[in-house]
Amino acid sequence: MAKPATAAPPSRRRQRWMLRLINFFPAFLGAGIRVRRLDVEAGVVEVEMGLHLWNRNYLGTQFGGSLYSMCDPFYVLILAERLGPGYVVWDKAATIRFRRPGRGRVHARFEVSAEQIEAIRHQADTEPKVEPVLTAQVLDEAGEVVAEVEKVLYVRKKA
Repeated sequence: MAKPATAAPPSRRRQRWMLRLINFFPAFLGAGIRVRRLDVEAGVVEVEMGLHLWNRNYLGTQFGGSLYSMCDPFYVLILAERLGPGYVVWDKAATIRFRRPGRGRVHARFEVSAEQIEAIRHQADTEPKVEPVLTAQVLDEAGEVVAEVEKVLYVRKKA
């Protein structure tokens, strides 16, 4: 029997399920972090966080740990999903540079292009390991940079 024409492909269903699961992850719930767009097929994740009593620091601005937390898993998630089960993908290092206080809602976009993914795949296929460096910016509502995050990942082909 044929599936209804309105049924989403399994990858879309999986992404919707992942979006729900990520938004209920306790560390994100506790910090007020919301994933607004999760499209690993396109290599894009968009995240936002409002300023709340539970993520506010002593000075009344966004707590730095919450700012980093909203940036932590997404490059690994994108690469692991796009490269597939034949590759190992881990975080190796991260740096966050705070540029200005976050005084309200902030957002970040994580994007890895198809060209970047293919370059990483090619390197992982021909070298023992690859350590791509990916960066993202956390922006406030006015588009001003609140923080810059640099992630160093570890990628290798499974033996």
